[in-house]
Amino acid sequence: MPEIRQNPATKEWVIVATERARRPEEFVKPAKKSRVPRFSTKCPFCPGHEDQTPPEIASNRNARGAWSLRVVPNRFPALVPEGDSLREEDHDLFRKMPGVGRHEVIIETPLHNASFGRIADEKALEIVSAYHNRYRQLSADKRFKLVTIFRNNGREAGTSLEHPHSQIVATPVVPLHIRHRLEEATRFYDDNGACVFCTIIDRERKEKKRVVMEGDGFIVIEPFASRSPFETWILPLAHRATFGVATPEELAGFARTLNRVLGKFVEGLRDPAYNMVIQTAPQSEEDEDYFHWHVKIFPRMTTPAGFELGTGVYINTVLPEAAADFLR
Repeated sequence: MPEIRQNPATKEWVIVATERARRPEEFVKPAKKSRVPRFSTKCPFCPGHEDQTPPEIASNRNARGAWSLRVVPNRFPALVPEGDSLREEDHDLFRKMPGVGRHEVIIETPLHNASFGRIADEKALEIVSAYHNRYRQLSADKRFKLVTIFRNNGREAGTSLEHPHSQIVATPVVPLHIRHRLEEATRFYDDNGACVFCTIIDRERKEKKRVVMEGDGFIVIEPFASRSPFETWILPLAHRATFGVATPEELAGFARTLNRVLGKFVEGLRDPAYNMVIQTAPQSEEDEDYFHWHVKIFPRMTTPAGFELGTGVYINTVLPEAAADFLR
């Protein structure tokens, strides 16, 4: 019989369709026929094409000036940095504000084909450290209420450029679905006197059946109410409300863990398209006990259709326990 499972952190319901469940192996893609080159003459992110991006915000360069990582404004930004974030209302109904914010791109490497899961842990740490540095810089701007770091890998995940890169968006508002997650976490803390994510970690460590790996101060799980096949969470074992307060040791552990998890995707699932996002409380709430920063990875194995879009309830055709066993 199908199961309807609830995510304890958000109260969202998910249908695990056991009647039409598929084995994890069935989602493995055929081997890719073409190899990604180290350099592309058409790629604006490859070395020698720096004039094809906006002027860089930051970079890591050696003594000869060669770069290993660059941060640039998005050429087609969703938000712009100039202006204030004052709200306006029309007849107490229609509310608007200037589209003030920051939209940046982290060009992770000069190599066109050196993505997470195929790089050294030292390189992964360089990228994660850039995430952290930009997060703290943008969070210091009082106009911005939330800084979101995400990575789209593959066309099915929405990326238009193949070159390895991540994005950071700072917004002057906390979006409704993020606020909902914060409110549910607060409600759980008020009811139970504990962080819901710390509670999930404790339960998963005891049951073990949805744990993919643990080490370096992090645990990787296939959540109990996974919305889609191989939805994966990476959580720090130590309670931290925001990504911005992660220590250097935690960043190193996070980099190794992220690189290994995405390496499992490359090897086990043959490099699927995926979306990755760092979920964190606003930096102004860095000392709070109710929230716990973490990473969510959504491989694009299925496409939401009318039922999901109409109800908000996702149908997952792979048991999280089976997905965890496969990735282990």
